[in-house]
Amino acid sequence: MKKFATILLCGALVMGCGMSNLGKGSLIGSGAGAALGAGIGYLIGGDGQAAAIGAAIGTAVGAGTGAVIGNKMDKKAEELAKLENAQVETVTDVNGLKAIKVTFDSGILFDFNKSTLKTDAKASLDKFAAEMADMHDTNINVYGHTDNVGTAAANKKVSNQRANMVASYLEKKGIDKNRIVAEGLSFDFPVADNETAEGRAQNRRVEIYISANEDMVKAAEQGQLN
Repeated sequence: MKKFATILLCGALVMGCGMSNLGKGSLIGSGAGAALGAGIGYLIGGDGQAAAIGAAIGTAVGAGTGAVIGNKMDKKAEELAKLENAQVETVTDVNGLKAIKVTFDSGILFDFNKSTLKTDAKASLDKFAAEMADMHDTNINVYGHTDNVGTAAANKKVSNQRANMVASYLEKKGIDKNRIVAEGLSFDFPVADNETAEGRAQNRRVEIYISANEDMVKAAEQGQLN
């Protein structure tokens, strides 16, 4: 992928973020930079629709606590960047805290117009779930995205199916279902131009966002977050 979604935090082009390769995946940048105004913690579609990154905890988080959580997320992002066929970025969640975005190209996870996970996709998600075994104090948002070919209804359906398939698989691999929110976002949040084949391929993707939950925030406030 060569562009971030609207709120992603290093400007329009990924290559402008200082991308470095770790293993067979990639880690983009090392910090969460400045989000765009009211877009902090949200994906913002072209028509103003929004999808949240993380869940609001309802209280303000101090700078010191945020720094501790940010350090934790940076370390986990480096570990996740070793996953094959995954792109990893640090972003900002709805609480203004550093979070992690992991993007899988839909072509890696699914056959064309299908919502059954490929064998290789399961292996990648196995590794993702294993890497998350020490991060029980996080929330996970899974978002499915499509290109704009076909009707809005058809794209909403397939994006929902794919997001839910990934979420269900992660649950089977030990991630508590109460931590996971899955949603299909159709073609409302493109990261590239749908007028080109390359752009449409970039827009067909599944994004997984990892953000601190209240338990992590409390542990960081109490100096107990390792």
